[in-house]
Amino acid sequence: MTRRAARLTAALFVTAGLAACSGGGSASQQQQQAAQPERESTFWDLFSNRRDPNDTVAVNKYLWNASLEVLNFLPVQTIDPFTGVIVTGYGTPPGGGRSYRATIKVSDPALDARGLKVSLQGAGGSAVAPDTVRAVEDAILTRARQLRAQDRNL
Repeated sequence: MTRRAARLTAALFVTAGLAACSGGGSASQQQQQAAQPERESTFWDLFSNRRDPNDTVAVNKYLWNASLEVLNFLPVQTIDPFTGVIVTGYGTPPGGGRSYRATIKVSDPALDARGLKVSLQGAGGSAVAPDTVRAVEDAILTRARQLRAQDRNL
């Protein structure tokens, strides 16, 4: 049975390879292909994780790391350093009785309060006092400045 599966797999790869090499197609497809500059590619390009070297991260590393450190009691759900968004799940701060969830957006490469936006949500979707949000933002900004000062001392 395994020999038959191996033959079937090999036949599938050969068929896929031949289909990829075929020169057929409609006239409009051939015109579109002729209009686009050709790029030499290989079969292995399908499996490579090469990124565009022109991609840049427009996120301040100190604000990013400080956000993760200050809100380390919250379980991280998603992180996207390219857009600067951190989404957490619900968690209870040390010494607190109420659980929170946060969404943090770092939108500027500068270490500036304008580049940081924190959104907190209480359990059940309840609103969080603006003073609490401001206190979390201040804690993140303070920690970011400490991290930058540590880097300068090295």
